[in-house]
Amino acid sequence: MEHHNSLMKNYGAPAFNAVRGDGVYLYDDNGNKYLDFGSGIAVTSVGHSHPKWVAAIQQQAATLTHCSNLYGIPGQQKLADRLVAQSGPGRVLFCNSGAESNEALIKLARLHGKNVTGEESKRYKVVAAKNAFHGRTFGGMAATPQEKIQGGFRPMLDGFTFGELNNIESFDKLIDDSTAAVFIESIQGEGGVFPAEANFLLELRALCTERGALLMLDEVQCGIGRSGHFFAFQKSGVKPDAIGMAKGLGAGFPIGAIWVSEPYAELFQPGSHGTTFGGSPLASAAANAVLDIIEEEQLIESVVANSPAWHQSLQALAEKYPEQIAGMRGAGYMVGLVMKPEGHNLKIAAAARDKGLLIVPAGHNVIRLLPALIATPEQLAESVTILDTLFAAHS
Repeated sequence: MEHHNSLMKNYGAPAFNAVRGDGVYLYDDNGNKYLDFGSGIAVTSVGHSHPKWVAAIQQQAATLTHCSNLYGIPGQQKLADRLVAQSGPGRVLFCNSGAESNEALIKLARLHGKNVTGEESKRYKVVAAKNAFHGRTFGGMAATPQEKIQGGFRPMLDGFTFGELNNIESFDKLIDDSTAAVFIESIQGEGGVFPAEANFLLELRALCTERGALLMLDEVQCGIGRSGHFFAFQKSGVKPDAIGMAKGLGAGFPIGAIWVSEPYAELFQPGSHGTTFGGSPLASAAANAVLDIIEEEQLIESVVANSPAWHQSLQALAEKYPEQIAGMRGAGYMVGLVMKPEGHNLKIAAAARDKGLLIVPAGHNVIRLLPALIATPEQLAESVTILDTLFAAHS
């Protein structure tokens, strides 16, 4: 398809017009049906148009859509309680996207540095990871050391340095008296599905504690059950100081949030941050419905039960087509297949679409498989069958 005349060209030309979704399937305007293992880039966590999610939004839209945070919002308060129950003692701030969540975390780091030193310029630096992706706002870009993200927009926001994920020595060298926070993804998504290892996270926690820096984890893509835990970092047992989330929390309705542990939750005071739409009655209704569905349908337990056989089948593909697949990594329903030669991920993603399977390319020549948490063993197996056919055709 061509770019639509009235739309900016900041995205690639679309492959088709999406007009309807049902569970794990997406339909285009020609009636073609796709097994959707992109999930709107890890967003439609409970599938497209889940009846309970739809009903919750319809009911709330007919009751109260928006009132701003000038007033208390009972659904928002309920949602915050549920996220605190998952995360630990602390408080929650709502916004509208992953990028906004990450901006709020960067502001939290600055407030923490000022609180420790009494000055705004002594302790403001953030140590992030190479290959990271934290969004396209100015704070998010500064924390994302990729030319394709930063190019054309320099100078960047000052204060960011970058260590090697899973290399504690590289972070050890960077965390000093000027460091306010360490900020990493529990599983790097856009960069190519690189999980932070459990020992690395625990050692990073110890370093941050020792040197008075916050440990802030970006769970925007890997959170809300996708990994087989509510948050991907929970597998390690680490206790962060703050968590960013979005995407799967609203399952298609825009919402973002940060959780901040006690005592750092008191750093935000009236005037220090705000958002017109964050945690609106409608957004909160959508997210509460998502959490209801995850709990009632035991979707995280399903991810845990269904992932091993699916991963085994994907690993078997890697062994069957070693000239095209260099390996597999990920957790739960967030899997990356590393392609070869360079650029093969784009070819396979396009070919999969033509065969009725939607997958998402990522950095480091990876294809991402991000099915909804409702995906059944049969649907997972179907994705492997389609990929098998594609790799056979390209061998």
